[in-house]
Amino acid sequence: MFKRLSSTLKASLAGSVLLANVLAVFSGLLPVALVKLAAPRGAVRRTADRVLNRLVEAWIAVNGWWIALVQRIRWDVRGVEGLHRRRWYLVNANHQSWVDILVLQKVFNRRVPMLKFFLKRELVYVPVMGFAWWALDFPFMRRKGGEKGRGLDLARTRKACDRFRQIPTSVINFLEGTRFSRAKHAAQGSPYRNLLKPKAGGLATALAAMGERFDSMLDVTIHYPHGVPSFWDLLSGKVREVVVRVRELEIPKDLIGGDYEGDPAFRARVQAWVQDLWAEKDRCLDDLARACTATPEPAA
Repeated sequence: MFKRLSSTLKASLAGSVLLANVLAVFSGLLPVALVKLAAPRGAVRRTADRVLNRLVEAWIAVNGWWIALVQRIRWDVRGVEGLHRRRWYLVNANHQSWVDILVLQKVFNRRVPMLKFFLKRELVYVPVMGFAWWALDFPFMRRKGGEKGRGLDLARTRKACDRFRQIPTSVINFLEGTRFSRAKHAAQGSPYRNLLKPKAGGLATALAAMGERFDSMLDVTIHYPHGVPSFWDLLSGKVREVVVRVRELEIPKDLIGGDYEGDPAFRARVQAWVQDLWAEKDRCLDDLARACTATPEPAA
């Protein structure tokens, strides 16, 4: 019955649930984060981290509930079998919409450690969310120009990632650096049909900071057969199908610990690997588009 409501009413109700979910989780997160702030090391901190992660997992589960409530989505997800919450993963995905974030959270929730994003240092000052990101150990990076600035950036990134060596973690990187659009694709002159040019620097920084700790890379391809949805589309119940393919890949040993900025040969190896990943992802998106076109649309 809920699915028969108008799009605007669905969006209003879904948005209200989303806001209430955020407020409820933050209310639970705040006292635990303060305990973590007072006890930055040892068993108390580890316990606080576990509680914080469980709160976020609950938040993701509630998001999955309201998403299913406002629309009947056909989920086609393959490649998540065999993943483990006690491993370390570097996650890479194509990026088309803010909806991608909720899709990735739903697909990986309680299958792998909670996804962590590299964030700009300035975001730590965002009211409410900055404190939440700090409490959840999202790594903050400060970007500066020049040789000295790059060194400081990597040093801070290594420090931010130090705690991940003891706590299983999934670090996600969007290699395109921004959401895909046809206008951006044309402006770049991208050689890929379905993707923007990849930027390997962020991935190289993650590998330099903690590459030897990653068990593998999860290469994720997201496809929306009925068109890329906006966040409003998700709230208003207009998303009909989501296709996700996950490949678990070994990270080449010669890409770990190198100097991306200062070593041209190392930079070339990283870029060649990334370009191979992107060529395969481009083919995968073409294959998914053809397969979905050939598959009859599910009944409403």
